[in-house]
Amino acid sequence: MSRAAKLTLAGTSAMATSIVVFVHYSQQAEKAAMHAGVIRDIEQQRVKKERQADFEMQRALEQEYRRVQEVHDGGEAGPAEAGTG
Repeated sequence: MSRAAKLTLAGTSAMATSIVVFVHYSQQAEKAAMHAGVIRDIEQQRVKKERQADFEMQRALEQEYRRVQEVHDGGEAGPAEAGTG
């Protein structure tokens, strides 16, 4: 085998090996990024459920307070404002 053929074979083998290694690590990084996205989505769903539960609790408290108390929205004139004018 000539020297040029040996160098070509060695270069081609090194290039093929480096490509395989690069693709392997690239796939691992991509898999890790996808897994991080799933974890992030699960966390967002958990936060959304917590916020929804807080909202429902606040709504229930508001309804309870409205039943117990008389609440004015500010649309009508109160006794202090009725005398002025």
